[in-house]
Amino acid sequence: MKIRLLLTVIGGILFLCVTQTKAQWVQVNPPNFPSNNSIQCFAVIGTNLFAGSNGHGIFLSTNDGTSWAAVDSGLTNTEVRALAVSGTNLFAGTWGSGVFLSTNNGTSWSIVDTGLTNPYISSLLAQGTDIIAGTNTFAFISGNNGTNWGEISSGMSGSQIMALAASGSNLFAGTDWGVSISTDNGTSWTLADSGLTTTATYVYALAIYPNVSGGTNLFAGTDIHGVYHSTNNGLSWTAVDSGLTSNSIFSFAVSGTNLFVGTSGSGVFLSTNNGTTWTSDSAGMSNIYGTSDAYALTVSGSYLFAGNDRGVWRRPLSEMITGVKEGHNNLPANFSLKQNYPNPFNPTTIINYSLPRSNMVTIKVFDILGNEVASLVNEEKPAGSYSVNFNGNKLSSGVYFYRMKAGSFVETKKLILMK
Repeated sequence: MKIRLLLTVIGGILFLCVTQTKAQWVQVNPPNFPSNNSIQCFAVIGTNLFAGSNGHGIFLSTNDGTSWAAVDSGLTNTEVRALAVSGTNLFAGTWGSGVFLSTNNGTSWSIVDTGLTNPYISSLLAQGTDIIAGTNTFAFISGNNGTNWGEISSGMSGSQIMALAASGSNLFAGTDWGVSISTDNGTSWTLADSGLTTTATYVYALAIYPNVSGGTNLFAGTDIHGVYHSTNNGLSWTAVDSGLTSNSIFSFAVSGTNLFVGTSGSGVFLSTNNGTTWTSDSAGMSNIYGTSDAYALTVSGSYLFAGNDRGVWRRPLSEMITGVKEGHNNLPANFSLKQNYPNPFNPTTIINYSLPRSNMVTIKVFDILGNEVASLVNEEKPAGSYSVNFNGNKLSSGVYFYRMKAGSFVETKKLILMK
């Protein structure tokens, strides 16, 4: 709630009136944004927020959505379905013209499609130095910033790849036939759908964050069956939809251990307990039909942003998450890398780290000879506190080191794998 003070003079007497106004979403649209268009995806590089639209290209805001500029020079297709960030490289997946790359915050774009035999891109994922593209028939991978692509769909159930996610060495694909998993960088895939309502479930969205007891929380958003939760890399799933008033799920966003979901018709919901219960956070949001959609969600700075067919919507996290203060007062004061726990571990452990401001972050694991054995984080992160899960099931027992780099901050700590 926000407090509003009103001063009124009646008959020479000054009255002070105190009213409460319910916090709600506010539109922060790009200029002249047409009502029949829609925001399909977001990406964040530092304080730069990018929004991809369904027919009007890509927009950039450097001030939390207060103002926007079109950034589409060289972008020959303005129907942008997906965005992904790898370091300072920004990738855009278009519907009909393949993948485009910008190395200068969207100022200019070049097409990167050699070997990409399907130009209809519905999802993108940056995983270390690899870029993975999901299309309406196959998945493709590039290990050189899109210069060359190769197909990686062997064993994948379904043909339309609508969502992609990664956790350690595991890749997940949300398709028109549930969820598929790859443990070998996409070379082969297997169906992971035990507990999903039906193998024909369309999975439009995936979200991942580590849990404090080890392992990974994996969430799948489906077309008509709501949200499902898996704690064992998709081997089994449980429906988690208490409080959801729409079972058509478009998008997820994660802020710490807070999970937001964007729906069709009912706007945005928040869960603070791994999806066990959900509460609506949709006041003020609407689409062109008068109901609430959230096709895309992202966290940038101290705000949650949503996109639908009426443009971009913004709301402070402090209005939705208990204990989050307005502005940046809740942010860490310093960069930090915590000691992993448990330590020694077998085979999973949690690494916590904090950023006082947005930065490009890498966390890598090395063996005692200095050889890199795992890349856990390699992306731009907004200010905040984070956890990442490290699974050493493919490594031998011994001493390893993990190193975090964020700008000029560099720190290394020791971990012990004991099988």
